[in-house]
Amino acid sequence: MKVIICGAGQVGWQIARQLSSERNEVTVVDVNPDLVRRATDTLDVQGVVGFASYPDVLERANARDADLIIAATYSDEVNMITCQVADAIFSVPRKIARLRAQNYLDALYSDLYSRDHLPIDVIISPEREVAEAALQRLAAPATFDTESFMLGKAQLLGMALDEDCPVLNTPLRQLSDLFSTLRAIVVGVRREGRLFAPEPGDQLFASDQIYVFTHSEDVNRALEIFGKKTKKQERIVIVGGGNVGLAVARALEARTDRVRAKIIEKSRPVAERAADSLERTIVLHGDGMDMDILTEAAVERADAVLVVTDDDKTNLLVAVRAKQAGCSMAIALVNDPTLAPLMGPLDIDAYINPRATTVSSILRHIRHGKVRAIYSIGDSEAEMIEAQILSTSPMAGRQIRDIEFPEGVLVGGVMKGEKVVKPTGDLRLDAGDVIALFALTKDVREVERLLQVSINFF
Repeated sequence: MKVIICGAGQVGWQIARQLSSERNEVTVVDVNPDLVRRATDTLDVQGVVGFASYPDVLERANARDADLIIAATYSDEVNMITCQVADAIFSVPRKIARLRAQNYLDALYSDLYSRDHLPIDVIISPEREVAEAALQRLAAPATFDTESFMLGKAQLLGMALDEDCPVLNTPLRQLSDLFSTLRAIVVGVRREGRLFAPEPGDQLFASDQIYVFTHSEDVNRALEIFGKKTKKQERIVIVGGGNVGLAVARALEARTDRVRAKIIEKSRPVAERAADSLERTIVLHGDGMDMDILTEAAVERADAVLVVTDDDKTNLLVAVRAKQAGCSMAIALVNDPTLAPLMGPLDIDAYINPRATTVSSILRHIRHGKVRAIYSIGDSEAEMIEAQILSTSPMAGRQIRDIEFPEGVLVGGVMKGEKVVKPTGDLRLDAGDVIALFALTKDVREVERLLQVSINFF
């Protein structure tokens, strides 16, 4: 597949790394020569310096032969025009654009993105993706990572194990025997910085970070088994009233259970806009770094603080202050993945990586065939892949124990019809079943072969 990626920032670079590692022909376009040079020096990609929306720049990027163009520059308008030029002049078959401004995303104007107007096939909204990720973190407060699968009937939970975890030093095979009715599988373990797919005889140790794929009805039981307390989130303080904070507050207001939320926003115009847009949420104008404003928001009595300003360091420091003040849980928005190792030492419970959520969303739209969902884990160390089994798949009609999965691949769950079942060795996979697979990045191509799903797109 020949792909042009416009924008060599964090998202563009990550997508380029992912697709080039899968032996696609990738060309990166950016107006910043340093970013292009970084991509070409570190990745197996071609680079073009220039404005992505200029026809001659796309010509140099060989747009006439491209199968896909991903417009992920910092400008919404450049992304839209890039897709227009790619379609009108070069007839690029598939076009994906990242749009940040919520004004472009109102359902009233959905007809704008059509073949007759702006020919964009898929629109990615980072703010909406991040807001959804924040809501999922709040819904599972004992986890550092969570994602929904199988129409919301299954969850991937990331948990850090403490010394008081009751199942430490217990082989995973024995856990399956002890909790035979628990529909949950430990699919990934990160130990001393290395992520791997565990074997049945492996044990879990304190300070391990584990990824558990579980039926949604068994989430609370799974958390308790691994020593995590479940607590309803009733009082939430949101620091940052921009698009993400506002979207989270709106979603909390729409919930049937009464959640009391407060927003702290430094910019008066942004705070006023948030106050005008919300009904029950209290909006405070002030700096989240200021202990007085945190006290006014009663952060010490809050069940969770969600820090989503546009500055990573501010988010980390505010989260630390909130925890020191007595807040039960702190979630921080962190764009720079190199800061992730600081979460544990700083006692920050969970973080949201906008890059990972956006990359997952883009990958979900460019996989072909019956792949229904993809979630990028860590710094693109692994993927959780949900796909429907085709009749031509090598897995169809075989028991799980007879399928030769790569060492870095584990089956997390299987959905037969409307029912999610726990994968066991004697479970037979049939055409039409939906399977969720944990795969280390190096094994993704083999998973695609097993699913008989090409990386090519429509």
